[in-house]
Amino acid sequence: MSENLSYLSARKGLHENLFEKLGQLAEESGTPDLQEMQEIAREYLLGEANIYSTLSFYDFLRPENKGKKAYVCNGSACLCAGTQPRVKSELKNHLKEEEIGEMTCLGRCHENSAFYYNGQNYSGEDITNIASLIRSKTATQETYGTQAQGTAILMQNPLTVELFAKQLKYLFTQTPDQVLDEVHKAHVRGRGGAGFPMGFKLETIKEAEGKYKFIVCNADEGDPGAYSDRYLLEQQPLRVLLGMLIAGYVSGANTGVVYIRAEYPESQTVIRQSIRELEDLNLLGNNIQNSGFSFVFKLIKAQGAYICGEETALLSSIEGQSPEVRVRPPFPAQQGLFNMPTLVNSVETFANVPFIVEHGGDAFNRIGSSQSKGTKLISLDGFFNRPGIYEVEMGTPLKTVIEELGSGFKSDVKALHIGGILGGLVPVSMINSLQVSFESFAENGFLLGHGSIVSIPENFPIIEYIKHLFQFTAHESCGKCFPCRLGSTRGFELLQKATDSNYKIDRQLFSDLLDTMQQGSLCALGGGLPLPVKNALQGFDNELKVYFQ
Repeated sequence: MSENLSYLSARKGLHENLFEKLGQLAEESGTPDLQEMQEIAREYLLGEANIYSTLSFYDFLRPENKGKKAYVCNGSACLCAGTQPRVKSELKNHLKEEEIGEMTCLGRCHENSAFYYNGQNYSGEDITNIASLIRSKTATQETYGTQAQGTAILMQNPLTVELFAKQLKYLFTQTPDQVLDEVHKAHVRGRGGAGFPMGFKLETIKEAEGKYKFIVCNADEGDPGAYSDRYLLEQQPLRVLLGMLIAGYVSGANTGVVYIRAEYPESQTVIRQSIRELEDLNLLGNNIQNSGFSFVFKLIKAQGAYICGEETALLSSIEGQSPEVRVRPPFPAQQGLFNMPTLVNSVETFANVPFIVEHGGDAFNRIGSSQSKGTKLISLDGFFNRPGIYEVEMGTPLKTVIEELGSGFKSDVKALHIGGILGGLVPVSMINSLQVSFESFAENGFLLGHGSIVSIPENFPIIEYIKHLFQFTAHESCGKCFPCRLGSTRGFELLQKATDSNYKIDRQLFSDLLDTMQQGSLCALGGGLPLPVKNALQGFDNELKVYFQ
Protein backbone atom coordinates (compact mmCIF):
# COMPACT_ATOMS: atom_id res chain seq x y z
CA MET A 1 0.00 0.00 0.00
CA SER A 2 1.28 3.44 -0.90
CA GLU A 3 0.12 6.34 1.25
CA ASN A 4 0.85 8.68 -1.65
CA LEU A 5 -1.41 6.67 -3.98
CA SER A 6 -4.13 6.78 -1.33
CA TYR A 7 -3.86 10.56 -1.14
CA LEU A 8 -3.92 10.87 -4.93
CA SER A 9 -7.06 8.73 -5.10
CA ALA A 10 -8.59 10.83 -2.31
CA ARG A 11 -8.40 13.93 -4.56
CA LYS A 12 -11.39 12.57 -6.46
CA GLY A 13 -12.88 10.86 -3.42
CA LEU A 14 -15.88 8.55 -3.60
CA HIS A 15 -17.88 10.79 -5.94
CA GLU A 16 -15.47 10.13 -8.82
CA ASN A 17 -14.14 6.86 -7.46
CA LEU A 18 -11.27 5.45 -9.53
CA PHE A 19 -12.17 1.79 -8.98
CA GLU A 20 -15.78 2.43 -9.93
CA LYS A 21 -14.70 4.26 -13.07
CA LEU A 22 -12.54 1.33 -14.15
CA GLY A 23 -15.55 -0.95 -13.74
CA GLN A 24 -17.77 1.34 -15.82
CA LEU A 25 -15.22 1.45 -18.65
CA ALA A 26 -15.04 -2.35 -18.61
CA GLU A 27 -18.79 -2.95 -18.83
CA GLU A 28 -18.95 -2.83 -22.62
CA SER A 29 -16.00 -4.99 -23.64
CA GLY A 30 -14.78 -6.60 -20.41
CA THR A 31 -11.70 -4.41 -19.92
CA PRO A 32 -10.70 -0.80 -20.72
CA ASP A 33 -8.53 -0.41 -23.83
CA LEU A 34 -4.99 1.00 -23.78
CA GLN A 35 -6.05 4.55 -24.64
CA GLU A 36 -8.65 4.60 -21.87
CA MET A 37 -6.07 3.35 -19.36
CA GLN A 38 -3.67 6.10 -20.38
CA GLU A 39 -6.37 8.76 -20.03
CA ILE A 40 -7.33 7.50 -16.56
CA ALA A 41 -3.69 7.51 -15.48
CA ARG A 42 -3.34 11.16 -16.52
CA GLU A 43 -6.63 12.17 -14.90
CA TYR A 44 -5.77 10.61 -11.54
CA LEU A 45 -2.04 11.48 -11.69
CA LEU A 46 -1.12 7.80 -11.47
CA GLY A 47 1.30 5.69 -13.46
CA GLU A 48 -0.03 3.49 -16.24
CA ALA A 49 1.59 0.52 -14.46
CA ASN A 50 -0.57 1.23 -11.40
CA ILE A 51 -3.74 1.20 -13.49
CA TYR A 52 -2.76 -1.99 -15.32
CA SER A 53 -1.82 -3.68 -12.04
CA THR A 54 -5.34 -3.02 -10.77
CA LEU A 55 -7.11 -4.09 -13.95
CA SER A 56 -5.17 -7.32 -14.36
CA PHE A 57 -6.02 -8.52 -10.86
CA TYR A 58 -9.83 -8.80 -11.07
CA ASP A 59 -11.86 -11.53 -12.77
CA PHE A 60 -14.21 -8.98 -14.36
CA LEU A 61 -11.52 -6.51 -15.46
CA ARG A 62 -8.49 -8.52 -16.56
CA PRO A 63 -7.74 -8.45 -20.29
CA GLU A 64 -7.74 -12.25 -20.68
CA ASN A 65 -11.44 -12.33 -19.71
CA LYS A 66 -12.38 -9.81 -22.40
CA GLY A 67 -15.42 -11.01 -24.31
CA LYS A 68 -16.57 -13.52 -21.72
CA LYS A 69 -20.36 -13.89 -21.67
CA ALA A 70 -20.81 -16.61 -19.05
CA TYR A 71 -18.95 -17.74 -15.96
CA VAL A 72 -19.26 -21.16 -14.35
CA CYS A 73 -19.10 -21.37 -10.55
CA ASN A 74 -16.04 -23.30 -9.35
CA GLY A 75 -16.81 -22.92 -5.65
CA SER A 76 -16.40 -25.73 -3.13
CA ALA A 77 -20.09 -26.63 -2.85
CA CYS A 78 -20.60 -26.94 -6.61
CA LEU A 79 -17.32 -28.86 -6.89
CA CYS A 80 -18.41 -31.44 -4.31
CA ALA A 81 -21.88 -31.69 -5.86
CA GLY A 82 -20.27 -32.64 -9.18
CA THR A 83 -22.73 -30.51 -11.17
CA GLN A 84 -20.37 -28.23 -13.04
CA PRO A 85 -19.12 -30.45 -15.91
CA ARG A 86 -22.72 -30.62 -17.15
CA VAL A 87 -23.11 -26.85 -16.77
CA LYS A 88 -20.02 -26.25 -18.92
CA SER A 89 -21.17 -28.78 -21.49
CA GLU A 90 -24.61 -27.19 -21.82
CA LEU A 91 -23.19 -23.68 -22.10
CA LYS A 92 -20.82 -24.82 -24.88
CA ASN A 93 -23.90 -25.80 -26.91
CA HIS A 94 -24.88 -22.14 -27.04
CA LEU A 95 -21.68 -20.15 -26.56
CA LYS A 96 -18.16 -20.33 -27.90
CA GLU A 97 -15.64 -21.93 -25.55
CA GLU A 98 -13.67 -18.67 -25.32
CA GLU A 99 -16.85 -16.89 -24.18
CA ILE A 100 -17.06 -19.06 -21.04
CA GLY A 101 -14.99 -18.37 -17.93
CA GLU A 102 -14.97 -19.41 -14.28
CA MET A 103 -15.70 -17.52 -11.09
CA THR A 104 -15.71 -18.40 -7.43
CA CYS A 105 -18.96 -19.11 -5.58
CA LEU A 106 -22.10 -17.36 -6.73
CA GLY A 107 -23.87 -18.00 -3.44
CA ARG A 108 -26.18 -20.60 -4.99
CA CYS A 109 -24.79 -23.39 -2.80
CA HIS A 110 -28.26 -24.55 -1.81
CA GLU A 111 -28.97 -26.00 -5.26
CA ASN A 112 -25.62 -25.94 -7.15
CA SER A 113 -25.33 -26.04 -10.97
CA ALA A 114 -24.52 -22.35 -10.62
CA PHE A 115 -23.46 -20.04 -13.44
CA TYR A 116 -23.47 -16.35 -14.30
CA TYR A 117 -24.78 -15.03 -17.60
CA ASN A 118 -25.52 -11.53 -18.85
CA GLY A 119 -25.34 -9.93 -15.42
CA GLN A 120 -27.55 -12.52 -13.69
CA ASN A 121 -26.94 -15.62 -11.58
CA TYR A 122 -28.61 -18.95 -12.29
CA SER A 123 -28.61 -22.35 -10.62
CA GLY A 124 -30.52 -25.58 -10.10
CA GLU A 125 -32.65 -26.54 -13.09
CA ASP A 126 -31.87 -23.31 -14.96
CA ILE A 127 -29.17 -25.06 -16.96
CA THR A 128 -31.81 -27.28 -18.58
CA ASN A 129 -33.51 -24.12 -19.88
CA ILE A 130 -30.36 -22.33 -20.98
CA ALA A 131 -31.61 -21.71 -24.52
CA SER A 132 -34.70 -19.81 -23.36
CA LEU A 133 -32.70 -17.94 -20.70
CA ILE A 134 -30.25 -16.72 -23.33
CA ARG A 135 -33.13 -15.54 -25.51
CA SER A 136 -35.11 -13.85 -22.74
CA LYS A 137 -32.17 -12.49 -20.70
CA THR A 138 -34.37 -12.64 -17.60
CA ALA A 139 -33.60 -13.75 -14.07
CA THR A 140 -35.28 -16.75 -12.47
CA GLN A 141 -36.62 -17.06 -8.94
CA GLU A 142 -34.67 -19.16 -6.47
CA THR A 143 -36.00 -20.59 -3.23
CA TYR A 144 -34.26 -21.86 -0.12
CA GLY A 145 -35.26 -22.58 3.45
CA THR A 146 -35.07 -19.88 6.12
CA GLN A 147 -35.86 -20.39 9.79
CA ALA A 148 -34.84 -19.00 13.16
CA GLN A 149 -34.58 -21.36 16.11
CA GLY A 150 -34.76 -19.54 19.43
CA THR A 151 -34.45 -15.75 19.46
CA ALA A 152 -34.70 -14.14 16.03
CA ILE A 153 -32.32 -11.19 15.75
CA LEU A 154 -31.50 -11.27 12.07
CA MET A 155 -34.61 -13.08 10.84
CA GLN A 156 -37.19 -10.78 12.32
CA ASN A 157 -39.72 -9.31 9.93
CA PRO A 158 -37.76 -7.11 7.52
CA LEU A 159 -37.54 -3.45 8.48
CA THR A 160 -39.82 -1.11 6.56
CA VAL A 161 -38.87 2.50 5.90
CA GLU A 162 -41.45 3.49 8.54
CA LEU A 163 -39.75 1.31 11.17
CA PHE A 164 -36.36 2.56 9.95
CA ALA A 165 -37.50 6.16 10.60
CA LYS A 166 -38.88 5.18 14.00
CA GLN A 167 -35.62 3.55 15.06
CA LEU A 168 -33.70 6.61 13.88
CA LYS A 169 -35.91 8.82 16.01
CA TYR A 170 -35.15 6.65 19.04
CA LEU A 171 -31.43 6.57 18.19
CA PHE A 172 -31.24 10.36 18.26
CA THR A 173 -32.62 10.47 21.81
CA GLN A 174 -29.35 8.88 22.93
CA THR A 175 -25.83 10.23 22.84
CA PRO A 176 -23.11 8.45 20.84
CA ASP A 177 -21.45 7.45 24.13
CA GLN A 178 -24.66 5.85 25.37
CA VAL A 179 -25.02 3.81 22.18
CA LEU A 180 -21.37 2.76 22.33
CA ASP A 181 -21.89 1.63 25.91
CA GLU A 182 -24.73 -0.67 24.79
CA VAL A 183 -22.52 -2.18 22.07
CA HIS A 184 -19.86 -2.86 24.72
CA LYS A 185 -22.46 -4.48 27.00
CA ALA A 186 -23.61 -6.72 24.15
CA HIS A 187 -20.11 -8.18 23.66
CA VAL A 188 -20.93 -8.64 19.98
CA ARG A 189 -18.05 -10.15 18.04
CA GLY A 190 -17.44 -9.74 14.31
CA ARG A 191 -19.29 -12.33 12.24
CA GLY A 192 -16.89 -12.24 9.27
CA GLY A 193 -14.70 -14.98 10.71
CA ALA A 194 -12.19 -13.49 13.13
CA GLY A 195 -14.69 -12.83 15.93
CA PHE A 196 -13.05 -9.51 16.92
CA PRO A 197 -15.08 -7.38 19.40
CA MET A 198 -17.03 -4.75 17.47
CA GLY A 199 -17.19 -2.38 20.44
CA PHE A 200 -13.39 -2.07 20.54
CA LYS A 201 -13.18 -1.20 16.83
CA LEU A 202 -16.06 1.26 17.16
CA GLU A 203 -14.47 3.00 20.14
CA THR A 204 -11.11 3.20 18.36
CA ILE A 205 -12.53 5.01 15.34
CA LYS A 206 -14.63 7.23 17.59
CA GLU A 207 -11.49 8.44 19.37
CA ALA A 208 -9.37 8.68 16.21
CA GLU A 209 -8.58 12.07 14.70
CA GLY A 210 -9.37 12.64 11.05
CA LYS A 211 -10.88 15.19 8.70
CA TYR A 212 -13.25 12.47 7.50
CA LYS A 213 -14.27 9.07 8.82
CA PHE A 214 -15.79 6.16 6.95
CA ILE A 215 -18.00 3.18 7.76
CA VAL A 216 -17.36 0.31 5.33
CA CYS A 217 -19.57 -2.75 5.01
CA ASN A 218 -17.50 -5.67 3.77
CA ALA A 219 -20.01 -7.43 1.52
CA ASP A 220 -17.19 -9.08 -0.44
CA GLU A 221 -16.56 -11.95 1.95
CA GLY A 222 -16.98 -14.63 -0.68
CA ASP A 223 -16.34 -17.79 1.29
CA PRO A 224 -17.46 -20.72 -0.87
CA GLY A 225 -20.51 -22.27 0.74
CA ALA A 226 -21.56 -19.08 2.56
CA TYR A 227 -24.59 -17.24 1.25
CA SER A 228 -25.84 -15.66 4.48
CA ASP A 229 -24.61 -12.24 3.33
CA ARG A 230 -26.85 -12.62 0.28
CA TYR A 231 -29.82 -13.34 2.52
CA LEU A 232 -29.24 -10.20 4.60
CA LEU A 233 -28.49 -7.90 1.67
CA GLU A 234 -31.52 -9.08 -0.29
CA GLN A 235 -34.04 -9.90 2.45
CA GLN A 236 -32.96 -7.56 5.28
CA PRO A 237 -31.33 -4.60 3.46
CA LEU A 238 -32.60 -1.84 5.75
CA ARG A 239 -31.36 -3.71 8.82
CA VAL A 240 -27.82 -3.74 7.36
CA LEU A 241 -27.97 -0.08 6.34
CA LEU A 242 -29.35 0.98 9.72
CA GLY A 243 -26.51 -0.84 11.47
CA MET A 244 -24.00 1.10 9.39
CA LEU A 245 -25.74 4.41 10.07
CA ILE A 246 -25.74 3.71 13.81
CA ALA A 247 -22.01 2.99 13.64
CA GLY A 248 -21.56 6.33 11.87
CA TYR A 249 -23.55 8.14 14.55
CA VAL A 250 -21.41 6.65 17.31
CA SER A 251 -18.07 7.25 15.63
CA GLY A 252 -18.67 10.60 13.97
CA ALA A 253 -18.46 9.20 10.44
CA ASN A 254 -20.73 10.72 7.81
CA THR A 255 -20.19 8.29 4.92
CA GLY A 256 -21.03 4.63 4.58
CA VAL A 257 -19.57 2.48 1.80
CA VAL A 258 -21.26 -0.81 0.88
CA TYR A 259 -18.74 -2.86 -1.12
CA ILE A 260 -20.65 -5.77 -2.67
CA ARG A 261 -19.26 -8.77 -4.52
CA ALA A 262 -19.49 -8.74 -8.31
CA GLU A 263 -20.82 -12.28 -7.96
CA TYR A 264 -23.94 -10.95 -6.16
CA PRO A 265 -25.74 -8.78 -8.77
CA GLU A 266 -29.12 -9.27 -7.10
CA SER A 267 -27.73 -7.95 -3.81
CA GLN A 268 -26.41 -4.84 -5.55
CA THR A 269 -29.83 -4.15 -7.05
CA VAL A 270 -31.68 -4.45 -3.74
CA ILE A 271 -29.21 -2.30 -1.78
CA ARG A 272 -29.20 0.36 -4.50
CA GLN A 273 -33.01 0.51 -4.42
CA SER A 274 -33.06 0.64 -0.61
CA ILE A 275 -30.59 3.54 -0.49
CA ARG A 276 -32.64 5.44 -3.08
CA GLU A 277 -35.83 4.84 -1.08
CA LEU A 278 -34.24 6.22 2.11
CA GLU A 279 -32.93 9.24 0.21
CA ASP A 280 -36.36 9.98 -1.27
CA LEU A 281 -37.84 10.05 2.23
CA ASN A 282 -35.05 12.30 3.58
CA LEU A 283 -33.86 9.57 5.94
CA LEU A 284 -30.34 10.10 4.63
CA GLY A 285 -28.33 13.21 3.83
CA ASN A 286 -27.84 16.41 5.80
CA ASN A 287 -29.26 16.92 9.28
CA ILE A 288 -31.37 13.75 9.36
CA GLN A 289 -34.62 14.33 11.29
CA ASN A 290 -33.16 17.66 12.56
CA SER A 291 -30.70 15.66 14.65
CA GLY A 292 -27.61 17.56 13.55
CA PHE A 293 -26.24 14.26 12.20
CA SER A 294 -25.60 13.74 8.49
CA PHE A 295 -24.95 10.46 6.70
CA VAL A 296 -24.79 9.27 3.09
CA PHE A 297 -24.19 5.90 1.43
CA LYS A 298 -22.04 4.89 -1.51
CA LEU A 299 -22.53 1.50 -3.18
CA ILE A 300 -19.43 0.11 -4.87
CA LYS A 301 -19.59 -2.93 -7.11
CA ALA A 302 -16.60 -5.23 -6.65
CA GLN A 303 -15.02 -6.89 -9.68
CA GLY A 304 -14.23 -10.44 -8.61
CA ALA A 305 -11.38 -11.02 -6.13
CA TYR A 306 -11.68 -13.12 -2.98
CA ILE A 307 -8.80 -11.27 -1.29
CA CYS A 308 -10.96 -8.14 -1.14
CA GLY A 309 -12.80 -9.84 1.71
CA GLU A 310 -9.66 -8.99 3.74
CA GLU A 311 -10.37 -5.54 5.13
CA THR A 312 -7.15 -3.77 4.12
CA ALA A 313 -7.18 -5.23 0.59
CA LEU A 314 -10.77 -4.02 0.31
CA LEU A 315 -9.72 -0.47 1.20
CA SER A 316 -6.94 -0.53 -1.39
CA SER A 317 -9.48 -1.78 -3.91
CA ILE A 318 -11.88 1.12 -3.27
CA GLU A 319 -8.97 3.50 -3.81
CA GLY A 320 -8.29 1.95 -7.22
CA GLN A 321 -5.02 0.38 -6.13
CA SER A 322 -4.11 -3.25 -6.64
CA PRO A 323 -5.90 -5.02 -3.76
CA GLU A 324 -2.85 -6.03 -1.80
CA VAL A 325 -3.02 -6.69 1.94
CA ARG A 326 -1.59 -3.84 4.02
CA VAL A 327 0.89 -4.30 6.83
CA ARG A 328 -0.62 -3.51 10.24
CA PRO A 329 -0.27 -1.33 12.28
CA PRO A 330 -1.64 1.17 11.46
CA PHE A 331 -5.04 -0.46 11.63
CA PRO A 332 -7.96 0.74 9.47
CA ALA A 333 -9.66 2.35 12.47
CA GLN A 334 -6.64 4.63 12.70
CA GLN A 335 -5.63 4.92 9.04
CA GLY A 336 -7.96 3.30 6.55
CA LEU A 337 -9.77 4.51 3.44
CA PHE A 338 -7.90 7.45 1.88
CA ASN A 339 -5.69 7.31 5.01
CA MET A 340 -8.65 8.35 7.19
CA PRO A 341 -10.12 6.48 10.22
CA THR A 342 -12.34 3.69 8.92
CA LEU A 343 -14.54 1.04 10.53
CA VAL A 344 -14.76 -2.15 8.47
CA ASN A 345 -17.25 -4.82 9.53
CA SER A 346 -19.12 -7.66 7.86
CA VAL A 347 -22.73 -7.62 6.67
CA GLU A 348 -23.90 -9.85 9.52
CA THR A 349 -22.07 -7.79 12.15
CA PHE A 350 -23.81 -4.57 11.09
CA ALA A 351 -27.17 -6.34 10.90
CA ASN A 352 -26.96 -7.15 14.63
CA VAL A 353 -26.58 -3.51 15.71
CA PRO A 354 -30.25 -2.36 15.37
CA PHE A 355 -31.34 -5.09 17.81
CA ILE A 356 -28.73 -3.94 20.33
CA VAL A 357 -29.87 -0.31 20.12
CA GLU A 358 -33.57 -1.20 20.28
CA HIS A 359 -33.43 -3.81 23.08
CA GLY A 360 -30.19 -2.92 24.86
CA GLY A 361 -26.81 -4.58 25.08
CA ASP A 362 -27.79 -6.71 28.07
CA ALA A 363 -30.64 -8.32 26.10
CA PHE A 364 -28.19 -9.31 23.34
CA ASN A 365 -25.64 -10.49 25.92
CA ARG A 366 -28.14 -12.86 27.53
CA ILE A 367 -28.41 -14.80 24.25
CA GLY A 368 -25.72 -17.28 23.36
CA SER A 369 -22.80 -18.95 25.13
CA SER A 370 -20.20 -17.71 27.61
CA GLN A 371 -17.85 -16.23 24.97
CA SER A 372 -20.13 -16.02 21.93
CA LYS A 373 -23.12 -13.76 22.29
CA GLY A 374 -26.20 -13.39 20.13
CA THR A 375 -27.08 -15.62 17.20
CA LYS A 376 -25.33 -16.95 14.09
CA LEU A 377 -26.56 -17.50 10.55
CA ILE A 378 -25.66 -20.92 9.17
CA SER A 379 -25.62 -21.75 5.44
CA LEU A 380 -26.51 -25.34 4.51
CA ASP A 381 -25.59 -26.62 1.04
CA GLY A 382 -27.40 -28.82 -1.44
CA PHE A 383 -26.45 -32.09 0.28
CA PHE A 384 -28.99 -31.37 3.03
CA ASN A 385 -32.61 -32.39 2.77
CA ARG A 386 -33.54 -28.82 3.75
CA PRO A 387 -30.78 -26.58 2.41
CA GLY A 388 -31.01 -22.92 3.33
CA ILE A 389 -30.10 -20.19 5.82
CA TYR A 390 -30.85 -20.81 9.50
CA GLU A 391 -30.43 -18.54 12.51
CA VAL A 392 -29.50 -20.24 15.76
CA GLU A 393 -28.46 -18.98 19.16
CA MET A 394 -24.74 -19.26 19.81
CA GLY A 395 -24.10 -22.43 21.78
CA THR A 396 -26.64 -24.50 19.81
CA PRO A 397 -25.35 -28.07 19.23
CA LEU A 398 -24.15 -28.56 15.67
CA LYS A 399 -26.10 -31.82 15.62
CA THR A 400 -29.31 -29.81 16.08
CA VAL A 401 -28.51 -27.68 13.04
CA ILE A 402 -27.78 -30.70 10.86
CA GLU A 403 -30.51 -33.10 11.96
CA GLU A 404 -33.40 -30.81 12.98
CA LEU A 405 -33.01 -27.74 10.78
CA GLY A 406 -31.28 -29.36 7.81
CA SER A 407 -33.18 -32.66 8.20
CA GLY A 408 -29.97 -34.62 7.66
CA PHE A 409 -28.13 -35.46 4.46
CA LYS A 410 -29.54 -36.64 1.15
CA SER A 411 -26.60 -39.04 0.69
CA ASP A 412 -23.56 -40.26 2.62
CA VAL A 413 -21.20 -37.48 3.71
CA LYS A 414 -17.80 -38.00 5.33
CA ALA A 415 -16.75 -34.45 6.23
CA LEU A 416 -18.08 -30.92 6.59
CA HIS A 417 -16.01 -27.90 5.66
CA ILE A 418 -17.35 -25.29 8.06
CA GLY A 419 -16.55 -21.59 8.05
CA GLY A 420 -15.45 -20.94 4.49
CA ILE A 421 -12.36 -21.85 2.52
CA LEU A 422 -10.16 -21.25 5.59
CA GLY A 423 -12.52 -22.90 8.08
CA GLY A 424 -12.24 -26.25 9.79
CA LEU A 425 -12.60 -29.57 8.00
CA VAL A 426 -14.79 -31.57 10.38
CA PRO A 427 -15.18 -35.36 10.09
CA VAL A 428 -18.86 -36.30 10.48
CA SER A 429 -17.84 -38.42 13.47
CA MET A 430 -17.15 -35.18 15.39
CA ILE A 431 -20.53 -33.51 14.79
CA ASN A 432 -21.76 -34.45 18.25
CA SER A 433 -18.74 -32.75 19.87
CA LEU A 434 -19.34 -29.25 18.51
CA GLN A 435 -21.55 -26.32 19.34
CA VAL A 436 -22.13 -23.25 17.18
CA SER A 437 -19.77 -20.90 19.02
CA PHE A 438 -16.33 -19.43 18.55
CA GLU A 439 -14.93 -21.21 21.61
CA SER A 440 -16.33 -24.66 20.85
CA PHE A 441 -14.82 -24.70 17.38
CA ALA A 442 -11.49 -23.30 18.58
CA GLU A 443 -11.21 -25.79 21.44
CA ASN A 444 -11.67 -28.67 18.98
CA GLY A 445 -9.13 -27.34 16.48
CA PHE A 446 -11.58 -25.82 13.98
CA LEU A 447 -12.90 -22.37 13.03
CA LEU A 448 -16.54 -21.25 12.99
CA GLY A 449 -15.82 -18.48 10.50
CA HIS A 450 -18.73 -17.45 8.32
CA GLY A 451 -20.89 -20.35 9.51
CA SER A 452 -21.11 -21.97 6.08
CA ILE A 453 -21.29 -25.74 5.72
CA VAL A 454 -19.97 -27.48 2.61
CA SER A 455 -20.59 -31.23 2.59
CA ILE A 456 -17.90 -33.54 1.24
CA PRO A 457 -19.58 -36.75 0.02
CA GLU A 458 -18.24 -40.19 0.79
CA ASN A 459 -17.07 -40.73 -2.79
CA PHE A 460 -15.13 -37.43 -3.08
CA PRO A 461 -11.38 -37.95 -2.45
CA ILE A 462 -10.02 -35.80 0.38
CA ILE A 463 -6.76 -35.40 -1.56
CA GLU A 464 -8.73 -33.71 -4.36
CA TYR A 465 -10.45 -31.43 -1.88
CA ILE A 466 -7.27 -30.15 -0.24
CA LYS A 467 -5.74 -29.79 -3.71
CA HIS A 468 -8.74 -27.55 -4.49
CA LEU A 469 -7.99 -25.47 -1.37
CA PHE A 470 -4.38 -24.89 -2.43
CA GLN A 471 -5.41 -24.07 -6.00
CA PHE A 472 -8.03 -21.61 -4.77
CA THR A 473 -5.51 -19.87 -2.52
CA ALA A 474 -2.90 -19.67 -5.27
CA HIS A 475 -5.42 -18.08 -7.62
CA GLU A 476 -6.79 -15.61 -5.08
CA SER A 477 -3.54 -14.60 -3.35
CA CYS A 478 -2.76 -10.90 -3.67
CA GLY A 479 0.90 -11.90 -4.10
CA LYS A 480 2.31 -9.44 -1.58
CA CYS A 481 3.85 -11.98 0.81
CA PHE A 482 5.98 -14.97 -0.19
CA PRO A 483 4.52 -17.57 2.22
CA CYS A 484 1.05 -17.26 0.69
CA ARG A 485 2.00 -16.65 -2.94
CA LEU A 486 4.66 -19.35 -3.17
CA GLY A 487 3.44 -21.72 -0.48
CA SER A 488 -0.01 -22.17 -2.01
CA THR A 489 1.49 -22.86 -5.45
CA ARG A 490 4.11 -25.30 -4.15
CA GLY A 491 1.52 -27.10 -2.04
CA PHE A 492 -0.73 -27.59 -5.06
CA GLU A 493 2.22 -28.80 -7.14
CA LEU A 494 3.20 -31.39 -4.53
CA LEU A 495 -0.35 -32.73 -4.31
CA GLN A 496 -0.75 -32.73 -8.08
CA LYS A 497 2.49 -34.67 -8.51
CA ALA A 498 1.44 -37.21 -5.89
CA THR A 499 -1.92 -37.85 -7.58
CA ASP A 500 -0.51 -37.93 -11.12
CA SER A 501 2.43 -40.27 -10.43
CA ASN A 502 3.99 -42.56 -7.85
CA TYR A 503 5.65 -39.59 -6.12
CA LYS A 504 5.37 -39.61 -2.32
CA ILE A 505 5.27 -36.30 -0.44
CA ASP A 506 7.76 -35.94 2.39
CA ARG A 507 5.63 -35.35 5.51
CA GLN A 508 8.19 -33.11 7.18
CA LEU A 509 8.54 -30.99 4.06
CA PHE A 510 4.77 -30.64 3.80
CA SER A 511 4.47 -29.81 7.50
CA ASP A 512 7.18 -27.15 7.19
CA LEU A 513 5.37 -25.62 4.22
CA LEU A 514 2.11 -25.39 6.20
CA ASP A 515 3.85 -23.91 9.25
CA THR A 516 5.61 -21.30 7.11
CA MET A 517 2.30 -20.25 5.56
CA GLN A 518 0.56 -20.18 8.92
CA GLN A 519 3.21 -18.12 10.70
CA GLY A 520 4.55 -15.96 7.89
CA SER A 521 1.55 -14.86 5.85
CA LEU A 522 0.34 -11.28 6.13
CA CYS A 523 -3.36 -12.16 6.30
CA ALA A 524 -5.77 -15.01 6.93
CA LEU A 525 -5.75 -16.28 3.34
CA GLY A 526 -2.27 -17.80 3.45
CA GLY A 527 -2.28 -18.01 7.23
CA GLY A 528 -5.65 -19.78 7.40
CA LEU A 529 -5.27 -22.37 4.64
CA PRO A 530 -3.13 -24.71 6.83
CA LEU A 531 -6.02 -25.24 9.29
CA PRO A 532 -8.34 -27.30 7.04
CA VAL A 533 -5.35 -29.06 5.48
CA LYS A 534 -4.04 -30.10 8.91
CA ASN A 535 -7.58 -31.14 9.87
CA ALA A 536 -7.66 -33.36 6.79
CA LEU A 537 -4.25 -34.89 7.52
CA GLN A 538 -5.35 -35.70 11.05
CA GLY A 539 -8.91 -36.81 10.42
CA PHE A 540 -8.34 -38.73 7.19
CA ASP A 541 -4.86 -40.17 7.58
CA ASN A 542 -5.93 -43.61 6.40
CA GLU A 543 -7.16 -42.13 3.12
CA LEU A 544 -4.21 -39.77 2.62
CA LYS A 545 -1.23 -41.81 3.82
CA VAL A 546 -0.80 -43.46 0.42
CA TYR A 547 0.35 -40.08 -0.93
CA PHE A 548 2.93 -39.43 1.80
CA GLN A 549 6.13 -41.00 3.06
